[in-house]
Amino acid sequence: MLRKISLIGLLALLLTIPNVSKAVESAKPFLGRWALFLPGGAGWLELKQMDGYLDASLLWYGGSVEPVTSVYMEGETLVVTRTRNIVRTTDAAGAATRTHIVNTQFRFSLYGEQLVGEEVSPEKDGSCTKMRFTGRKIADVPSAPDLSKLVFGKPIKLLNGKDITGWKLLEEGKVNGWSIVDGVLVNDPAQKEGQPHVQYGNLCTIDKYEDFNLKLQVNVPAGSNSGVYLRGIYEIQVLDSYGKTLDPHNMGALYSRITPSESAEKPAGTWQDLDITLCDRHVTVILNGKTIINNQPVLGCTGGAITPDEFIPGPIYLQGDHGKVSYRNIEIKPILHK
Repeated sequence: MLRKISLIGLLALLLTIPNVSKAVESAKPFLGRWALFLPGGAGWLELKQMDGYLDASLLWYGGSVEPVTSVYMEGETLVVTRTRNIVRTTDAAGAATRTHIVNTQFRFSLYGEQLVGEEVSPEKDGSCTKMRFTGRKIADVPSAPDLSKLVFGKPIKLLNGKDITGWKLLEEGKVNGWSIVDGVLVNDPAQKEGQPHVQYGNLCTIDKYEDFNLKLQVNVPAGSNSGVYLRGIYEIQVLDSYGKTLDPHNMGALYSRITPSESAEKPAGTWQDLDITLCDRHVTVILNGKTIINNQPVLGCTGGAITPDEFIPGPIYLQGDHGKVSYRNIEIKPILHK
C-alpha cells in the first residue's frame, strides 16, 4: 500500500512539472515594470520571478505600491489578485458593522508590445464591474547621473507673492482652497461639521518641466498632510512626521517608494526647506540641509500621478485635498545639460 501511494504521488509530481515549466515560460514576456494607463489616472505593475515563483506589486490610482495577494498564469493571460478589507455598516443607524474581504482581479494580455488589462471588481450588491485599460513596458532605469556635471538654466520663481498667476486647479469641478496670504501660498481645505464633504483641488503650474532642481519652503500644521509632485508623476511627501520612525510615507520621502536615510523633519508649524533634484529618473532630496535621498533611482509613478508616462514633461503640482499647508519661495532651475 505504501509503495502504491508513493508511485501515485510521484506520477502526480511528474505530471505537474510540464505545467509549471509552461507557466514560467508564458510569464516571461510580462516580467519587468509596466506603466498602466488608467481612465482618469495612473497605475503601475511590477512582475518578478523569484526562486521559482511569481511575485508582483501593484499601484492602482492613489495610495501606495503594495504587494498583491496572488499572481499566476492562465494560459497566456497573467492574473493578479488584490485583497482589501472593507468595513460596511449593516443597519440604517450604523450601530453594527461588518468587515468584508473583497478580492479584485486584474487580467493582463499581451498583443505584441501592447499590454491590455481588465479590472474585475465586485460591488456591494453582488454584481461586478469591469474596466479595461492599457499598459506599456518601462525601460530600465539608467545609471545614476553625475550631479556635479549638471548645467542649470536661470532660476524661475513660481510664486509672485500677490496671486496664483502661473498656476491652475488640476481637476475641474473641485473647490479652490488656495490663496495668497501675506505673500505666502496657503491651502485651507476647511470642512464644516455636519455638512457634506467638500472636494478641494490640487494646484499645478501651467508650465511643464523635464529634469530640474526645485527649491521651496513649506509649513505643515500639526497632523496635516500635502505633497509636491515632480512633473505631476512623482510625489515627494509633505507631512507632519516629526519624531516618527523612518518610513516611506514620512516628510521628504518619495511616497511609498523611497524611505529617507535619516529623519530631518522640524516640528509642526515650522518653516522647512526642501531642495529636490530630478534627473534621468533619479531623485535627490535635501530636507533642512540634510541629504535624505541621495541620487536614488525611481522605479515608477507614485499614487495620485497625472500620468504613468515618465518620459514626458509635466507640471509641478501641490496636493491640496488633504490638509492645511503653506508654501513660499518656490524656485525651479531646469537642467540644460547632463
